[in-house]
Amino acid sequence: MGKVTGFLEIDRQVHKYQPASDRIRHFREFTLPMSDREVEKQAARCMDCGIPYCHGPTGCPVHNQIPDWNDLVYNGDWEEAIRNLHSTNNFPEWTGRICPAPCEEACTLNLEDIPVAIKTVEQAIADKAYEAGFVRPYPADHTTGKKVAIIGSGPAGMAAAQQLGRAGHQVHVYERESRPGGLMRYGIPDFKIEKHYIDRRIEQMQGEGVTFHCGVNVGVDKPVEELLAEHDAVLYCGGSERPRPAGIPGGEFHGVHDAMPYLVQQNRRVGGEDIQSVAWAAEPILAGGKHVVVVGGGDTASDCVGTAFRQGAVRVTQLDIRPRPPEKEDKLAVWPYWATKMRTSSSQAEGADREFQVATLEFVGEDGVLTGVKCCQVDEKRKPVPGTEFVIRADLAFIAIGFSGPLETGVLSEFGDRLKTDIDRRNSVNVNADDREYRTTVDRLFAAGDARRGQSLVVWAIREGRQAAHAIDTFLMGSSVLPR
Repeated sequence: MGKVTGFLEIDRQVHKYQPASDRIRHFREFTLPMSDREVEKQAARCMDCGIPYCHGPTGCPVHNQIPDWNDLVYNGDWEEAIRNLHSTNNFPEWTGRICPAPCEEACTLNLEDIPVAIKTVEQAIADKAYEAGFVRPYPADHTTGKKVAIIGSGPAGMAAAQQLGRAGHQVHVYERESRPGGLMRYGIPDFKIEKHYIDRRIEQMQGEGVTFHCGVNVGVDKPVEELLAEHDAVLYCGGSERPRPAGIPGGEFHGVHDAMPYLVQQNRRVGGEDIQSVAWAAEPILAGGKHVVVVGGGDTASDCVGTAFRQGAVRVTQLDIRPRPPEKEDKLAVWPYWATKMRTSSSQAEGADREFQVATLEFVGEDGVLTGVKCCQVDEKRKPVPGTEFVIRADLAFIAIGFSGPLETGVLSEFGDRLKTDIDRRNSVNVNADDREYRTTVDRLFAAGDARRGQSLVVWAIREGRQAAHAIDTFLMGSSVLPR
C-alpha cells in the first residue's frame, strides 16, 4: 500500500503543537495542521507489510481499513478515502483527535519506532471531507416503521443512533444534559477536541431523521418502562460515571474534588452554559493562583492538569501509584500490543511535576480547608515504604482514579434486580449483556458502551454502538445489512 519504498524515503512526521507558553492561554485546540501534500507523503509511508496488525483486533477496535485509506490519500483520492473511513468509523474527526492510537503501536514500522502517522492521516481525512463538502446527511431510502430509543448521547449512543437511523428506523436519543455529546462534550476539554465537531455531526444526524431530546434524565424524569412502552427497543448507553472510591482520609476538606465535576464545570464555562444549573458543580472550582495536586495517572488526570494550567495554577503535581515506566519497551516481547512505556501527554508537557510509585495517604488541612497532600513511596506491591512520607503543598486536589460503572440512580435503580449486573476485574459494576446480541436481562432493553464494558476508549464506544445497532436491527427485522 502507499508508495512501495515510501517508508525508506520519507521520515515520520505528525502534527506539531503551539508552544506550551502560548497554548495554556486559551482552551482552543492547539495542533498545527499539515498541508495536504505533507499528509499524502505520510500516507505514502504505509508499507506492504503482509499482515496489517494496525486494523486487526490488536490495533483498531473499529477495524479501520488503514492501509486502504492510506493508499487512497497517497493517490490524492480524498473522497474515496473518507468513504472508506466512514464504512468502519462514524466519527473519524473525534478519534483522529483523542484516540491514543493503538493502531500505531501495532504498525510494523513501530518495530523501528517510526510507525506510520495513522492518527494524523485519519484526522486530516475527516477534516478535508468537511472542507470539500463530502460529509452530508444520508437518510434512509425506506422506513421500517420501528421505533428505537437510545439513552445517552455519548460516542456509543451517537454511533448506534446514526446506524439505526440509516437502517430506516425512527430513532429518538434521550440525553440528561442540555446538549448532546455525553463525555465527548462535557468530560473531554476543548483543547483536545472543540465541540463544534460534535455539533456538526448532530446536524448531520438530524438530517438523517434522528431526534434528540435533551434535559431528560431517563429513570428519573422519565421511566425506562415508559420508553419501552413507546418503542420497539431501547438501548442504554449511559456511560461509566460513578467515581471509583478512593478511600483517602481528609476527602471532606474544602478544596478536594472528584475530577469529573471539575472538567464538566470548565467545559460548561467554555460552552457558555450556566454552571449553577448543576447541583454538584454549583460552587466554582478554579485553579488560578493555586498549588494543585492531581491523584491518578490516566487521561482524566492529564485533562485536569491541562485545565489547571489554563486556569492559571501556580504549580501542578500529578501523583501516580505505578512505578515509572521504561523509556522504551521490549519490542519483541510486546509488539503488536499496547506497550507500557514512558508517555508524556501534551498537558503534562506544559510543566507538570510527576511523581511515580507514590501513594496518597491523606489530605491534610486547617479549619476545614485543604493545605497539603501527605504521600509516601510504595514498593512493587504498592505497599507503603516506612520512613518515606512527605507532604506536598496543595490548595486544590483532584481525585482522578477512574470510574466504577454507571450511576446507580436512574436506569439501574428503576429495574433493581431485574437488570442483572456483573463485576469486572477492576471491581466495576457493569450492565450484563454480551458483545454479540447486547441484550440485557430486561426484555427489549439493550446496553452498549462503557455502561456494559466498563470505562474505556471513545473508539471502543463507537465500536459497541455500531455492533449494538446491528444487533437491534437484527432483533427488529430478522436480519441486518448494517456492518458489524
